[in-house]
Amino acid sequence: MVIVLVAGEASGDQLGAALMRAIRLKEPGVRFAGIGGPLMKAEGCDCWWDTGQLSLMGLSEVISHLPRLLKLRRQLIRRVVDIEPEVFVGIDAPDFNLGVEKRLKARGIPVIHYVSPTIWAWRSGRVKTITKSTDRVMCLFPFEPDCYRQYPVEADYTGHPLADQIPLDAANGPARLALGIDTGNICVALLPGSRMSEVEKLSTAMLDAADILSRRFTTICFLMPAATEKIGQYFQTVLDGYPGVSCKVIAGQSRDAMAAADVVVCASGTAALETMLVNRPMVVCYRVSAMTYRLMKWFKMLKIRFFSLPNILASGRLVPELLQHEVTGHRIADEVIRWMDQPSLASDVKHRFRQLHEELRIDAATTAGSVVLKHIASSGV
Repeated sequence: MVIVLVAGEASGDQLGAALMRAIRLKEPGVRFAGIGGPLMKAEGCDCWWDTGQLSLMGLSEVISHLPRLLKLRRQLIRRVVDIEPEVFVGIDAPDFNLGVEKRLKARGIPVIHYVSPTIWAWRSGRVKTITKSTDRVMCLFPFEPDCYRQYPVEADYTGHPLADQIPLDAANGPARLALGIDTGNICVALLPGSRMSEVEKLSTAMLDAADILSRRFTTICFLMPAATEKIGQYFQTVLDGYPGVSCKVIAGQSRDAMAAADVVVCASGTAALETMLVNRPMVVCYRVSAMTYRLMKWFKMLKIRFFSLPNILASGRLVPELLQHEVTGHRIADEVIRWMDQPSLASDVKHRFRQLHEELRIDAATTAGSVVLKHIASSGV
């Protein structure tokens, strides 16, 4: 049995490696090939290209590499067709993988897309492209299969791997000890994003809030886990303009920073989900360029009431969301103070967070592996 996997970035490499382990437990003789990173290679994947070949950010970068990417896609399709695998699994990276999947599907090769694009949030018309491109979608969130119900494509909820990795009870003490945070201090984690564009838009507002909170609470401190050295340097430069704010900039360790915190202020995205799984009250911020925001409103691209994953998963407002012009120091500080002043509210939200964590914690890799093997069996390859 041969399975081809294509992971387009580091998170896909993690998903791919876990999926390989789960499948091999049930099918020890299976062989894996495709595009992967160090984790997939360590699991024995015959990587024709490294996942770094697909890890591009931004329109201009993609355009400049387009000839190379198109050549790589042609070569990949040719190799997959030549070996006729039992199934092709495209892991996330929809802009690349869906195009490959469409061409392989047309040649009769069974295809699965792992990680549903966010059709429930914006660009819902993409579901038609997905339907034409793949036989099956493996979804990380329980509400996602419903998005495909009226379309001729199978969709399975397989759980979120972060829910398996993060313990249900992430203690505060060990994280504070590891990061050198006094147990008697109020601690707020600031996570303005993992991309420089996000950090540039959110850092000043978050530090304005930190300045306000520092005047209100004498024993408050802040943590900023920087995703990259460049982001850490940028944030430190902005922080230098706030001499009254006690903030420790650390390299990575975002999960430890969340666990050490009483409240987390974060950019919308995976950080909000991770904060929910670590079980900490939060304030979620989302800000894009003025032009992008006008286009989003004009074309009604956002299709949902909420933009943060905790609220979407709960189908209600569990945590405050600040959008665009609402992202100010005063608004962020007010929401942090609300969490501090209402411990019963924080306790109720933590209880709901734990319930949501349990819903997502269904052994994602094993579940996804079973879906892949079931699809192979039903395809009769």
